[in-house]
Amino acid sequence: MIELLIVIAIIGILAAIAIPNLLNAVQRGKQKRTMSDMRTMATAVESYAVDNNFYPSGACPSGSVTSGTVLTDTALSVLSPTYISNPVRKDGWDRFMYYGVEPATNAQAYGFISYGRDGVVTSETTACSTTTNFNSDIIYSNGGFVQFPQGAQN
Repeated sequence: MIELLIVIAIIGILAAIAIPNLLNAVQRGKQKRTMSDMRTMATAVESYAVDNNFYPSGACPSGSVTSGTVLTDTALSVLSPTYISNPVRKDGWDRFMYYGVEPATNAQAYGFISYGRDGVVTSETTACSTTTNFNSDIIYSNGGFVQFPQGAQN
């Protein structure tokens, strides 16, 4: 009976060590998937812009890449199937990604945003920065990440 208790205690200790690392790996995987999907969609948007001299329409009402609209059927219809066969609408957390163009530049600037694990806007940054929080926004604009995860996550 004592041997059984010792085995159960050892299994409990191993689980206490392994489960947080597993959960962290799952969240990092969702971040990386979101970043990859943003790059894929940006490639399609850039290809469209090369052919048309402007980006597909999308509202960006505040004038920054930190707000926009869900990828609409109109925006996706001009990209698919010519520029991308399977357009991505949702991020790794199964929430809609947002897309917008800058109206002040006559649709010559664009951005994608994922609101992270919690789905809540956590920043209004337009300066390049890294984050270590799974809840932080992931922002991609004009060919590069403006805000993105890096380092140990929490």
